[in-house]
Amino acid sequence: MTGTDVRSQAGKPGPGGYAAARLRLLTEGTHSGPPRRAALAALTDDWLAGLFTGAAEGRRGVSLVAVGGYGRGELSPRSDLDLLLLHDGGDAKETAALADRLWYPVWDLGLALDHSVRTPAEARRTAGEDLKVQLGLLDARHLAGDRGLTAVLRTTVLADWRDQAPKRLPELQDLCTERAQRHGELQYLLEPDLKEARGGLRDATALRAVAASWLADAPRQGLADARRRLLDVRDALHLTTGRATDRLALQEQDQVAAELGLLDADTLLRQVYEAARVLSYAGDIAWREVRRVLRARAVRPRLREETRERGDFLRRVVAGDGWALGGGKPLAERSPLAEGVVEQDGEAVLALTARPERDPVLPLRAAAAAAQAGLPLSPHAVRRLAATTRPLPTPWPAEAREQLVTLLGSGRLAVEVWEALEAEGLVTRLLPDWERVRCRPQRNAVHLWTVDRHLIETAVRASALTRRVGRPDLLLVAALLHDIGKGWPGDHRVVGETIAGDVAARIGFDRADAAVLAGLVRHHLLLVETATRRDLDDPATVRSVAEAVGTPGTLELLHALTEADALATGPAAWSSWRGFLVAELVRRVSAVLTGDVIDAPEAAAPTAEQERLAAEALRTGGPVPVLRARPEPPAEEHQGKPSKESSKEPSRELSGEPEPLGAELLIAVPDQPGVLPAVAGVLATHRLTVRTAELRALDLPDGVDGGSVLLLDWRVAAEYGSLPQATRLRADLVRALDGTLDIAARLAERDAAHPRRRGVVAPPPRVTVAPAASRHATVIEVRAQDAPGLLFRIGRALEDAGVRVRSAHASTWGANAVDAFYVTHWAGGPLPLEEAASVARQVEEALRA
Repeated sequence: MTGTDVRSQAGKPGPGGYAAARLRLLTEGTHSGPPRRAALAALTDDWLAGLFTGAAEGRRGVSLVAVGGYGRGELSPRSDLDLLLLHDGGDAKETAALADRLWYPVWDLGLALDHSVRTPAEARRTAGEDLKVQLGLLDARHLAGDRGLTAVLRTTVLADWRDQAPKRLPELQDLCTERAQRHGELQYLLEPDLKEARGGLRDATALRAVAASWLADAPRQGLADARRRLLDVRDALHLTTGRATDRLALQEQDQVAAELGLLDADTLLRQVYEAARVLSYAGDIAWREVRRVLRARAVRPRLREETRERGDFLRRVVAGDGWALGGGKPLAERSPLAEGVVEQDGEAVLALTARPERDPVLPLRAAAAAAQAGLPLSPHAVRRLAATTRPLPTPWPAEAREQLVTLLGSGRLAVEVWEALEAEGLVTRLLPDWERVRCRPQRNAVHLWTVDRHLIETAVRASALTRRVGRPDLLLVAALLHDIGKGWPGDHRVVGETIAGDVAARIGFDRADAAVLAGLVRHHLLLVETATRRDLDDPATVRSVAEAVGTPGTLELLHALTEADALATGPAAWSSWRGFLVAELVRRVSAVLTGDVIDAPEAAAPTAEQERLAAEALRTGGPVPVLRARPEPPAEEHQGKPSKESSKEPSRELSGEPEPLGAELLIAVPDQPGVLPAVAGVLATHRLTVRTAELRALDLPDGVDGGSVLLLDWRVAAEYGSLPQATRLRADLVRALDGTLDIAARLAERDAAHPRRRGVVAPPPRVTVAPAASRHATVIEVRAQDAPGLLFRIGRALEDAGVRVRSAHASTWGANAVDAFYVTHWAGGPLPLEEAASVARQVEEALRA
C-alpha cells in the first residue's frame, strides 16, 4: 500500500478518517522504515491541510508550517507534531480562533502537539533568542495556506543562520557537549537514549544544521544509513511499547529486535552502536572543521591590519606556502612528524612525498605519529590510506609492529586516532579478528564499554603501567587482545588464547613471545579470581598460580594486565582492597618463581671485524665507526637471543633482541670516561633514533698490544631522510670525546629552534636497582618514554655519579625504552646498596628534570 493509497482510504479529511487510516498504516505491517514514515507524514499532511482549509474559511495572510522532526518528514508512530501557525499580524482574535480549530482535533486524537503562533518577525526574533527554536525552523516545511508567507520565513531564517553561524555554531557545540555529558554515549550504553545520547538523532540534526551554515560540513558516507537505522529502531520501540519513548530499555530489546526481524537483542544493540559510531565520528570531524574555519576567520582582521602597516608583507607571504602572519611564517606550515607524515593546520596529514601504495606500514606510522603528537588524523588522509594502501605482508615487518606498539602506548590520545582508523575499515584490515568484537555489547552492569572499546581502554590503562614491566610491547598487545575471544562461542579465555597466538605470529612476534601473549590472554583473570576467591595462606594456591604463570617476567606482565583490565572495566571492578589482595598474591608467587642469581653469560669471542675495528681504534687513539644497513631476518630469528640478565631480575627475563630496525652501527673506541653519553649524544644531534644498544669491553686476543677497547653494537634509524656518513659521525665523536663539542648545548639549541610536538603525557621515568642481579656489577635499570637524547642524558647522569659503565643493554619497545646498565666503581666491583640507590635516584632526577 503506497502513501497515496493510505490517503485515499482516509476519505474526507477528518478525525475519524485520519485515525482509521493511521491505525491501518501502523498495524498492517505492509510498510516499515522510511516508506512508513513518509506515508505517515503524507497522511498527516493531508489531514492537517484539510483541517486548515475548513478552519481558515478563505482567510489570507496565514499558513500552517511543519517544523523540527515533522518538518523533515520523520514521523515515528508516537512522534510529536511540531506545528507553527504563521500569520501576517492581522486580527488577533481570528488568529486565536483559527489556532483552536487546528489544535483541538489533534488533542482529541491523543496526539502529542508542540505548537506556536507567530508572525514571521516574531518567529525570527524568537529564533535569534532561542537556539532550539532556530534549529527547528531550519526544517520548516509548508503544509497549507499562504505559501509566500512560509517562503519568506524559510528564506530569512536560513539567511540569519548563515550570518550568525560564527556565533551560533559554538553555542550548538556546547549544547551537544552538555547533552552528551548528561545522557552518555549511545555507542556504549546498554539502555541508550536513541535521541539525546551522543551519536543519537539529536546529533544527526546538529550535523544538518552545520551543513546548512555553509561554514563546514561532515563526512557524508554512511550518515543517511546511520540516521535511518536509528529511526527504524525508534519506530519499532514506539510500536512495541505503545509509548512515545526514546530509551531502549533492556526489557524491550527482544521485542524491538523481533519487530525489526533481527536475530536477537545483541544484534539490535550492535546495529544501534554501529550507527551511533558513524554519527559520533562525523560529529567529531564536523566540529573540528568548524573550529578550524573560525580560527582562520579570526586571523583575517589581523592580516588586513598587518598588511596596512607593512608594505612588504605581501611579498613575504607570497613567498611562503600560504597566507602568513608577521615574519612570513605560513599558516599552513607543514612540520614533519614521521616518514611520510606531517602536521598541518592542527592535523596529522600525509606528506606530499608519501606513497601509500608503496608503503604498507604508512597507516600505522601515521597513526602512531598522530597519537604521539596529540593530533587528530586528517579524515582525508585516512580515506586515502584506506583506498590506496596495500596489505601488510605476513608476518608484519618489524617497523609495523613497533608502530602498533607506539600507537597503543600513546595512552588516551590513541583513542581518537584508533576511531579514525576504524571508521574507514583500517583496523579490521590490519586485524581481521577485530570484526568479531567490534561494537559487541557486554550485558554486564560492571562493564562500561563495548568489547572493542574495552580493549582499547585497557591498552590506555596499560600505557600508564609500562614502567612496571620489562616488555611493555607484550603488555600493550596483550591488553589489546585479552578479550578477543568474546566474539566466539565458548570460554573467551580459552578461545582467545588461540586467537592471540595466531595474531601475535601474524604481526611478527617470535614463537616465544607469541606463547607469552597467548598465556597472558588465557590467564588474564587468574590473579584477581584467585586473590579474591582462594586462601592465599594455602601453599597449594600459590603453587598453582606459579605453575600456570611459569616465569617472573610473565608474572609482572600479568599483574599489570590484571590492573589495567579491571580499571578499564569500570569503577566497580577495582578497589584498593582488590589491588592489595592481587599484589599480595603476586608477591608470594614471585617468591616461588625466584631462583638463584645467574650472572650475564660470557660474551662471545670477538669477530674478525670487531678485532679489526678494535685494533684500528687503539692505533688511532680515537673512535672507529662502521655504519651500514642490513636486511631484516625472518621473524623467528629476531628475538631468540637469551636474556643477559639473571632470571631473578623479572624485567629482563622476557627481553630479547628486537628485530633489526634501520642500520647497524659498530663503534670501537679506547676505553675512557664519557664514551656512552658522547656516542649517544652525537647520534641524537644527527637525528638518529636508537632502537637497541649494546656496550661491552672487548678483550683482544694475544698479540694485540694496547689498552682496553669498548665495543658498541647499536641499531639506529634516521628520524627523517637518509643516514649520515660514517666520516661525519667519527669527526663529531672525536670532538665529543675531547670536549670541544658541547652536545648538551647543541641539542638544546636544536630543540629551541624546532620544538617537537609531544601530545602524550607519559608515565614518569622509573630507575631502579635490580636486586642481586649480578655478582660482579650493580645493575641499574631505566624505564622511560623514548625521546631524542634519552640515552645521552642517562649516560651523562651515570658519569656525573662517578660510576663506570661495564656494559649496557638498551631496547626500545614502541615508545618505551627499557635499558639496563651494569655499573661498577672505576676500580671494579659492585656498588654498596646505599650508593647504588643514590645513583638510581640521581639518574631518575636527571630524567625528570
